[in-house]
Amino acid sequence: MTALLAPVRAWHRPLTACAVLMFGLVLVAAVGTVLDERTLLGESVWVKPLKFGFAFGLYAGTLAWLLTKLTRGRRLGRRLGTVFAVAAAAEVGAITAQAARGTFSHFNADRTDPVTLALVPLLTYGVMVIVIVQLVLAAVVLFQRTGGAALDRAIRYGLVLATFGMVVPVFWMATEIHPRTVTDANGHSVQMYQGHGIGDPDGHGMPLTNWSVTGGDFRVPHFFALHGIQVLLLITAVLAALAVERVWLRDQEVRARLVSAAALGYSGLVAVVTWQAWRGQSLIHPDTATLLALAAVLLLTAGTVARVIATAKRATAKRATAKRAAAKRATGECTPAEPATARPAGIPEPSRPAR
Repeated sequence: MTALLAPVRAWHRPLTACAVLMFGLVLVAAVGTVLDERTLLGESVWVKPLKFGFAFGLYAGTLAWLLTKLTRGRRLGRRLGTVFAVAAAAEVGAITAQAARGTFSHFNADRTDPVTLALVPLLTYGVMVIVIVQLVLAAVVLFQRTGGAALDRAIRYGLVLATFGMVVPVFWMATEIHPRTVTDANGHSVQMYQGHGIGDPDGHGMPLTNWSVTGGDFRVPHFFALHGIQVLLLITAVLAALAVERVWLRDQEVRARLVSAAALGYSGLVAVVTWQAWRGQSLIHPDTATLLALAAVLLLTAGTVARVIATAKRATAKRATAKRAAAKRATGECTPAEPATARPAGIPEPSRPAR
């Protein structure tokens, strides 16, 4: 057990602690969804802390590991990691406090509740701090090598996607203004200045995610983009594992190209669901244009992957042929241009008739 935990002990401690705290919250919130019957806009008051705890726990853990890979700007990276951990803990803490009180966290414009008045600025500016830290961390990582070619690309593309995912909420908070009055879990009327849905402010959402089924929802691209780095890191790990049995995958550059192809496809997916949400269209009710765009992304990605694999296999076959030929020459095996056997010493060559 000590040997298994040794690599984790080298991770950024504040971020690791933040991740552990968030996953602990996930367990508590999961129990709350079962035992607490209170709801906000049709979903358990504990669903939002559960989702935020999971998302921030996963991302904080990824950053805690990633900061161990820095070769330059290590001190700056560690300081930014600490700021991120504190801001994330404060953000999710405020969300959890409001959930426990049975009222709304984000977009709550209730001026009569002193707790809400104290927490809403924390929620608003906490997001800004997290986005700024993410931007600087991404810049620090993008200008250095953190591992092999495949890992480098997974981290770089993943951080770009995650940064986009964090900017999306800022965009919709600044553009989608929908003042209205809703009822919280305590039966109190609450003024809201905004909503998650595009075309339907309250969302009327899917189970658990609460993504809108009656309109667009920027939480969809936010989720997919934010967790792109975990998807690409997982693909990188799978490719490395497959390389043990597949010779053509042992070339680091081949795996890097496959990671790039995966990043291309994933970025295309994020672009499509962002465009879909912007048009006020639900994720589960795509129109023909959305389906065609998804098909184009799928075909382009599949074609790119197929080309990389075919090229890698041809190159591997050529190298294998060249190695066999070199081995034959090294061991003295005959080739078509050589005699079948060497003539023993002392035996003259047979005479040939003169022409």
